[in-house]
Amino acid sequence: QVQLVESGGGLVQAGGSLRLSCAASGRTFSSYGMGWFRQAPGKEREFVAAIRWSDGSTLYADSVKGRFTISRDTAKNTVYLQMNSLKPEDTAVYYCAAGRVAGPPRIYTSYDYWGQGTQVTVSS
Repeated sequence: QVQLVESGGGLVQAGGSLRLSCAASGRTFSSYGMGWFRQAPGKEREFVAAIRWSDGSTLYADSVKGRFTISRDTAKNTVYLQMNSLKPEDTAVYYCAAGRVAGPPRIYTSYDYWGQGTQVTVSS
């Protein structure tokens, strides 16, 4: 059974930084993709970033490009999302996702497994 456990959310002022972690367990992930999505109240879940476990190639939403960095530590089975220059509009619950990503990595239905989410709040 695959488990994804997020941590690292919290309250930060605009312009600040946070690093989210997603600890993955339950299988080997060499053929998987990992993603971060977020959902603000009253809004659809939206893609933030994705990384291919095998070679570390990355993909970002335009809204976070240049500010956020996704990375993975294969020894720890952990994916990270470093978030810099945070803005109030980044406020949301952030979810980690994993899967074979047979479809487009920007689409949440492409992922098979999800974490419970971690709240990120950016004050102005």
